[in-house]
Amino acid sequence: MFGPAALADVELIALLLGGGHAVQRGLRLLQHVGGLAGLTQAVPQELLECRGVGEASATSICAAIELARRIARLELPYQRPLRDPGEVSRFAREALRGAPQETFLVVGLDSRQFVRIVRTVGLGSISRVEVHPREVFRPLIRAGVHSALFVHNHPSGERMPSQSDVCVTQRLAEIGAMLGIPVLDHIVVTDFSSVSMAEQGLMPAPAPTAGRDPPT
Repeated sequence: MFGPAALADVELIALLLGGGHAVQRGLRLLQHVGGLAGLTQAVPQELLECRGVGEASATSICAAIELARRIARLELPYQRPLRDPGEVSRFAREALRGAPQETFLVVGLDSRQFVRIVRTVGLGSISRVEVHPREVFRPLIRAGVHSALFVHNHPSGERMPSQSDVCVTQRLAEIGAMLGIPVLDHIVVTDFSSVSMAEQGLMPAPAPTAGRDPPT
């Protein structure tokens, strides 16, 4: 009567599992992987280790999680101006949810604040990711973007940027200013939260570049 939104997590898992005692098997599965957060990181082989989960069910659950990620990516506005960092944060949380390693993304914007490109430019470990300015700015230059946003995740769950994050961001922002691609923000995301460095006052003020107006 109230639709899927009214169902508990375990009931949704039970629908994917199907068959007898699905709720009990769904509860056992969530306990086995450590809740929904663990489920987003699981592969079919891990799910098969749980008693009562077969190959078809494990594949269905992993497919449902991947489908949810892809649907979430559609929220990033390509057909209208970007309104605020929250839109990028929501996209990034879903795109990177459950990722076992830090991943660094660049988002290129045109002069109207429309999203032109989204590229992964760095993969790291569970606690850090190293990026080279060449890899960061190469896709932005090729796409002829007006400005950029950075995004990376913290699989540890710590949402605040580290001192290393701040130093790298400030260095990249300086390089962006020299290249004529102002870096507007760097957003750090976890599975369930995010922090905008610009809102925290951790971004250097973008310097006006020759031949174009400063970003608004």
